[in-house]
Amino acid sequence: MRIIGAGFGRTGTLSLKTALEQLGYGPCHHMKEVIERPEQIRRWLALAEGRPVSWEDLLRGYHSCVDWPSAAYWRELAGHFPEAKVVLTVRDPQRWLASMNATVFKQRRRGRGLGGRAMRGLSSLLGTDFAAFTKMTRLTVEERVFGGRWEDPAWLLRTFQAHIDDVVAAIPPGRLLRFEVGQGWEPLCGFLGVAVPEGPFPRVNDSADFDRNTRANLAAMLLRRSGQARSGPEES
Repeated sequence: MRIIGAGFGRTGTLSLKTALEQLGYGPCHHMKEVIERPEQIRRWLALAEGRPVSWEDLLRGYHSCVDWPSAAYWRELAGHFPEAKVVLTVRDPQRWLASMNATVFKQRRRGRGLGGRAMRGLSSLLGTDFAAFTKMTRLTVEERVFGGRWEDPAWLLRTFQAHIDDVVAAIPPGRLLRFEVGQGWEPLCGFLGVAVPEGPFPRVNDSADFDRNTRANLAAMLLRRSGQARSGPEES
């Protein structure tokens, strides 16, 4: 593991994943990987439930990781991989909260409706990927990161800032980059000691893309009783 992303979701983590892979630090783990490689879901669920799972098993074949679920364990990862550099993605707190409400929390609210509850109940009975994924994200993000108070805006903003403060306090300055994706290539490449590539810094996964892609991915999970895709990237 060469790069650990400590930033919350909706701080440009998919853009950072794309950038790191372009710079040669891929494959980079992201929640997108869990969704697209569903055999990972139950491994991350096991970790969330407190069962013994090794980081090598969870992140085998990856050379960097960003976004949840791994970012929820940034402190453990930083201790386990002491040579890895840490990138803390940040953004304006109010804009972050607005983005969370338009994406992650929007899906959560949708799932609390009558149709969502029925779908979760049936999925749990059938043991689908959707049921396991929903439980994993609830335990990892809603409870571990936000203490179950995801409907309290003031609490969310305090948690966001406290997380930034915790990372900055815990990681030595030479090992840490506090980064806004709008800054572009220069700060990231300077921190990593690599040349700035040609072309613009990648900007992907806006709110509209998130909603559209999440609906499609969750629909696919509803039809799977166990992951059929491979669990990680092919190792070179």
